[in-house]
Amino acid sequence: MMSKRLVKYAIALILLSSCKQAVVSPTHENPNMLSTKIAFGSCGWEGHPLPIFNNIVEHDPDFFIFLGDNIYGDTKVMDTLKAKYNRLGSKPSFQNLKNNVPILATWDDHDYGWNDIGKHYEFKEASKEIFLDFFEEPNDSERRKHTGIYHTHFHKYGDQILQIILLDNRTFRDDLIPYNGEYDDDKRYNFYHLDYAKHSDPSKTLLGAEQWAWLENQLSKPADLRIICSGTQFGIEWNGYEAWANFPHEQNKMLELIKKTKANGVIFLTGDVHYSEISKLKTDFYPIYDFTSSGLSSTWKFATPNKNRIEGPIMDNHFGLMTIEWNHEETKIKMETWDIRDNQRIEFTIPISDLQFN
Repeated sequence: MMSKRLVKYAIALILLSSCKQAVVSPTHENPNMLSTKIAFGSCGWEGHPLPIFNNIVEHDPDFFIFLGDNIYGDTKVMDTLKAKYNRLGSKPSFQNLKNNVPILATWDDHDYGWNDIGKHYEFKEASKEIFLDFFEEPNDSERRKHTGIYHTHFHKYGDQILQIILLDNRTFRDDLIPYNGEYDDDKRYNFYHLDYAKHSDPSKTLLGAEQWAWLENQLSKPADLRIICSGTQFGIEWNGYEAWANFPHEQNKMLELIKKTKANGVIFLTGDVHYSEISKLKTDFYPIYDFTSSGLSSTWKFATPNKNRIEGPIMDNHFGLMTIEWNHEETKIKMETWDIRDNQRIEFTIPISDLQFN
């Protein structure tokens, strides 16, 4: 007789193998008290043993989402890129994760091409195929039919729908512009080197016209909770590193699109910065929470200034965990960061009613 975990895993694999964005209703004794656990993280060097994957399995999530820098490819040689993926894939901890938890994935710069690169990476199509093959994307998946790797998954719990949107913030992104002293008078930034400035040219894009059109269509579809996954942080203030804040017009475009489509329940999951934090971006509709988990194997010694930070930073190796308690009266979303020693370092809960248009 199959265990509960294996039954859940088999159902999820059937769902994830569909290219038609299927909706599945899991069975549960009490349809009013369903729960979903989504683990996620980013920035894992393939040369590290990555024991954090074993921690993730012990928490028994329904999914694990790779948010980018899943390896550190940093190469124009595709055989080298494949070899680095193979090194990750052969790791016992990764095999443990793969055999027990359904995996979703998007990418960031280091597994796409190299540090901070965008649309001008000349091997992006070859890199895409290696990425999709490694994560076993079906041959008939829509991801293999369009430029880039953006994608959506839908899951139904009782009469409530979860939408998971995987953005591609590399394939279409215009080049960043170098920092040139614009904020030298702000002492908050005096303790580290600033790399990039904000774009003032509204024609410069992060997602590209094709992906923006697709995203508008996705946000117009019915869903109660929408998790938007981005390799780089969305809800932080400008910090001189890579982030949506380098394209303030694109950041604002996202907020205007959420308003235009009246998309309730949007939360961002992001990576890249080698620490964990939760940011809260105030808007004129409802707050946008950005839950960052970055540091499967890599960590920094400092966190950049972020006036929107409400939890963190956590500088140890860790993973993020979102638990959704589905309930007709009030669905709640709990956000946690768990470190490599299996200590809970962040816990922050919001009701889904906080993420609704009035």
